Amino acid sequence: MAVPKSMSGVYLTGHGGPEALEWREDIPVPEPGLGQVLVRVAAAGVNNTDINTRVGWYASEVTGATDAVDQDVESGGWGGALHFPRIQGGDLCGIVEAVGDGVHFSMGQRVTCPINLPRPRPGNPQGFIALGSEIDGAFAQYCLVEADDLYDVSTSPLSDVEIAAIPCAFGTAENLLTHAGVTAGQKVLITGASGGVGLAAVQLAALRGATVWGVTGATKAEVVKSQGAKATFDRDESPPQDMFDAVIDVVGGLAWASLILALKPGGHYAVSGAIAGPIVQADLRDIYLRDITIHGCTHQTPEVFGRLVELMNVGRIKPLISRTYPLREIALAQADFQSKTFPGKLVLVP
Repeated sequence: MAVPKSMSGVYLTGHGGPEALEWREDIPVPEPGLGQVLVRVAAAGVNNTDINTRVGWYASEVTGATDAVDQDVESGGWGGALHFPRIQGGDLCGIVEAVGDGVHFSMGQRVTCPINLPRPRPGNPQGFIALGSEIDGAFAQYCLVEADDLYDVSTSPLSDVEIAAIPCAFGTAENLLTHAGVTAGQKVLITGASGGVGLAAVQLAALRGATVWGVTGATKAEVVKSQGAKATFDRDESPPQDMFDAVIDVVGGLAWASLILALKPGGHYAVSGAIAGPIVQADLRDIYLRDITIHGCTHQTPEVFGRLVELMNVGRIKPLISRTYPLREIALAQADFQSKTFPGKLVLVP
């Protein structure tokens, strides 16, 4: 079947509310060049980062929670100013449809890739770009990806929708656990534990042999336990002090100081999100006198995502999918995501 010249998809036309998302049926289908692969999108996950980018939350002048951005911004992407229109979507599961020269993939293979793609540069060995931010992503029928960024998941027992729920959530979670050095026998506290990243972190930490506690609302406590947590704390509850070897945080906000105090002396705090607010306050003495190590976690080495692919291909991880939506209903899917009604992941299907 020949690749069409145009496709349907969603353009982000600028920073703003759902009105900045424009459904189009005349988007040109990109052609793969040297070392590139055209992927037919089978499913694409919904993530905080897509909404953060849309509203411009990454801009330094924004200081509130992700659901409280009420100002115009110009440089609201991960790496600063975006070029519009942009096709968002950092979670990709798709089928190889066409390849450029020098590519080792074949038509029909099922593939996925991480959301943040390594692009080291002189003076910045941890440089990266983000799928759906600096380059077009998966919120369309087709997506153009560098072959070196793709991984074959043809043999995985997981469905297309399940694989599309893994790159951002599980990639972020595995990166957090890697930075924090979580190992068997440790006690780990995970915030936002009923969300995509949180549930992934619960599952992956339990796979490492750690004992896990999650922070979540009472209505989702059993879901968090079903993914491997021993117990949960309510969002308004301060966790016990000096209890945990590692804290995995994607929430930030006013609870930050209590998370630092929840660590044992010598403990590790790893952060990769701040949906409750990026501006935090704590007593530095609680950090340096207790030898607390703080890890900011965005850049991922290829080994991190490679481990996830191995787990995907043998079926040892399985994301919780609450709902799927046609891609055209992206505004509804993002509204449902922001409502925090559903645990786990929401996924769009072109």
